[in-house]
Amino acid sequence: MPAKIRKIIVQTDEVRVEMGRDVQPPVRKALAVAVIENPCAGRYVENLDELIAIGEELGGLLGARCVQALGIEPGHAQSYGKAAIVGEAGELEHAAAILHPKLGAPLRVAVEKGAALVPSSKKMGGLGTAIDVPLGHKDAAYVRSHFDAMEARVADAPRANEIVVAVVVTDNGRPLPRVGGLTASEIKGVDGLR
Repeated sequence: MPAKIRKIIVQTDEVRVEMGRDVQPPVRKALAVAVIENPCAGRYVENLDELIAIGEELGGLLGARCVQALGIEPGHAQSYGKAAIVGEAGELEHAAAILHPKLGAPLRVAVEKGAALVPSSKKMGGLGTAIDVPLGHKDAAYVRSHFDAMEARVADAPRANEIVVAVVVTDNGRPLPRVGGLTASEIKGVDGLR
């Protein structure tokens, strides 16, 4: 059964100056959020396959919306992350069912490749609850310049019977990175680590 989506929100963030220095190219992040009905709200459900299928649907949809918002070719995406906030009539495992088993594969298609694990976070919350969507390089988890986050918040969500699902895609790492480690130009992209 497809997700019952109440609303989708897409926004971008572009950093051009940091600490008085020009950031070239600017660091751009795109956030796509779906506010969905939680089909398991208000009751214990042993089999969470319906939520797993919704995660698979949203991974491709939200990933594609992020790439489109950045105005880039999918292969030019550099980092990604995912998060979910479950309303009070649900449980934390509902977020896990959406985020973990199947959301990643279609997100990887949307950004071309994605050898690394997709960083994630989840929590329970009410209207206006914020969550930081953690970010990491899509092909190599050890690229420190891409360890970052973007906040997701929807003023009127999640309602008790809803889940907020967020995906973030970037076209670069943090502004002015200088903490060393593997650089994006050194990535082999084979094992998801380096």
